[in-house]
Amino acid sequence: MRTIQGIGVSTGRVLGPSLRMPPPVPEPDADAKPAPGSTVDGEKTRLKDAAEAVREDLKRRAETASGDAKAVLDATAMMASDPMLLKAAGKHINAGMATDRAIWEAGMEVAAMLQSLGGYMAERTQDVLDVRARIVAELNGLPAPGIPASDVPFILTAVELAPADTATLDPAMVIGLVTSEGGPQSHTAILARSLGLPAVVGAPGADEVPDGAEIYLDGTAGTVVVEPGNEEREAAHKYASRSSLPVFNGTGSTSDGFLVPLLANVGSGKDARAAAEAGAEGIGLLRTEFCFLGRDAEPTIEEQVAAYGAVFEAFPGRKVVIRTLDAGADKPLPFLTDASEPNPALGVRGFRTDRTTPGVLARQLEAIAAAAGASAADVWVMAPMISTAEEAADFAVMCAGAGLGMPGVMVEVPAAAIMSEAILSRVRFASLGTNDLTQYTMASDRQLGSLASLNDPWQPAVLQLISATVAGAARATALEPAAGARTVGVCGEAAADPALAVVLAGMGVNTLSMTPRALAGVGAVLGSVTLEQAKELAARALAAHSAADAQTIVHSRLPILEQLGL
Repeated sequence: MRTIQGIGVSTGRVLGPSLRMPPPVPEPDADAKPAPGSTVDGEKTRLKDAAEAVREDLKRRAETASGDAKAVLDATAMMASDPMLLKAAGKHINAGMATDRAIWEAGMEVAAMLQSLGGYMAERTQDVLDVRARIVAELNGLPAPGIPASDVPFILTAVELAPADTATLDPAMVIGLVTSEGGPQSHTAILARSLGLPAVVGAPGADEVPDGAEIYLDGTAGTVVVEPGNEEREAAHKYASRSSLPVFNGTGSTSDGFLVPLLANVGSGKDARAAAEAGAEGIGLLRTEFCFLGRDAEPTIEEQVAAYGAVFEAFPGRKVVIRTLDAGADKPLPFLTDASEPNPALGVRGFRTDRTTPGVLARQLEAIAAAAGASAADVWVMAPMISTAEEAADFAVMCAGAGLGMPGVMVEVPAAAIMSEAILSRVRFASLGTNDLTQYTMASDRQLGSLASLNDPWQPAVLQLISATVAGAARATALEPAAGARTVGVCGEAAADPALAVVLAGMGVNTLSMTPRALAGVGAVLGSVTLEQAKELAARALAAHSAADAQTIVHSRLPILEQLGL
């Protein structure tokens, strides 16, 4: 029996045989030369055709996916035709290098450049290497990288999973995920949570576990036990036979009836319909990037109206919070963002793109207003990456000009939390994006497993900033009560953590938005406490000196978590 400690990113305790990702596409021979009779132009065309074939394959897969999976596949497809990658490969072909080796070298160069930039651009490294391997496979007639096939359910182990593979795995066969690298906000972690798969990342040596070895995986504690004993078997059996989660009844509240609406995060009309079926009380985050990613040109207003309208239709009479385009950093768009920025995570992204490329945001607001006018949904609109009260005021003016009466902001930057009173005197609501807020507050790249303990929304500094935002909203409301209450929601991954959801409600957060799969767990745990108990747990968490202490204190006072296997 051997125990490997990693970072638990998706709850669950399972037993199963291990199966490793198949070996990567072999590296082409460094000394290989072009085939006799081939020409430079001919080889460049062959490369372009292979890249286009990879792009089309990924786009087809994106069409059948939804939510985070669709976003990942769209972004990877766009990387397959990235001009920077193909141009770098073209230079090597000009120098007499074989085409498969040329794209291999170009992939290494682009990945190294992105890695040196750090932050969000470093997250794109895995996308580049995945696309490189797929293009080499296409050039050489080899099978593309993919999840291994099996006749029985298994626990998948890998160094790290390529985003495109993670997005299309079959949860009926893959019952758990373990990677030796990656952090709590990696593609693997986010998609594991959205699929409800127990997962551990940053577990050194996990990729070396032999195929067929029995594994016990605890996605809460972050432990992986190879050839487990009776204690682990009993824990897995207990989890499998745990009390089933009650179906969410469509009303989030504490046990004494204090309402905390539970909303859903979605990225398309298909997602919205699934969220409605899961009982979501509305949409707390509609990511509009799904209209823009994978395109070389801005979508038309008509295309946007149709896309947003499909979401609004799923929630007639209900609140739908739509986030304007969050381009930049990890979501570069050729018609909007500058890929050469030295530090894109701190660069022109979100609302800031309106400074450098005015017009795109105004046209998006026009489309949102048109779609809202044709629906019965209660449409609220928020801008990402707001840092100052002046930016909030500018956005409010733009919304008013488009005929949109509920402007709001994303609080992702610590400055916005600190200045929440001034910001919320200009707009009607705020929504906390805890993924970015945590990353910026703790100065920790959310992809790095080595920084996972810092990149944790339970960190006292992050909790204090959330509390400060709520307090700022209360002060803004008191200063101008006639304008209506300024509300604060949370739409980051923190809202999907049932224990942290109780803390957030106790702090005074008005709404919680999450992946629809999390609604039942959050609803059950929230419904097990009174408002006063939630406030007490919030006070204890805010007084803790470390993330681990805050989490331990709250978990110890929520016995329902163990009962439900959460």
